[in-house]
Amino acid sequence: MRERKKLRGLFIWACCFPVGHTQAFTMSNVMTTLLVWALIAPSSGGHGGGDAWPTHMACSNEGLEVLYQSCDPLQDFGFSIDQCSKQLKSDLNIRFGIILRQDIKELFLDIALVSDGSSILNFSYPICDEDFPKFSFCGRRKGEQIYFAGPINNPGLDIPVGKYHVLLELYDENRSMVACANATIICS
Repeated sequence: MRERKKLRGLFIWACCFPVGHTQAFTMSNVMTTLLVWALIAPSSGGHGGGDAWPTHMACSNEGLEVLYQSCDPLQDFGFSIDQCSKQLKSDLNIRFGIILRQDIKELFLDIALVSDGSSILNFSYPICDEDFPKFSFCGRRKGEQIYFAGPINNPGLDIPVGKYHVLLELYDENRSMVACANATIICS
């Protein structure tokens, strides 16, 4: 890693000060350096190199905290819960946004809930069916954005005290990942 940084520094130095030129930092040298840095920097310390996405807070309120982190190595996404309560309401308002990397004719959600190393729930739900689209974003194409803000139907229940881990996976009809999240629910 250290050698990689040293080589990158030498390469940038060579772009700024080409051999045989006595002028330091002309506009074209600076622009070349910025271009090279932009192309090299994401691959050396960015995603795809083993670094994890940041942990985001979906909601936090009076003894309940919901955190999530994208487990997709290529992209992060936005998610929030409007009403954060230990008593889960049957119509929960959420917000979700992502840019698609592939077309979606069909879209499925898998949920796995784990507590203390024991599986509590495994659930699969069709979100978009080619013949019966449930949401306006069903059928979107690669490069388009999915943004959903509204209620989702779920059973109303009280969240028991504890720490829970949830794996959420969105995938298309070919089982290609659309989004993936590791979530942690802490209820005290």
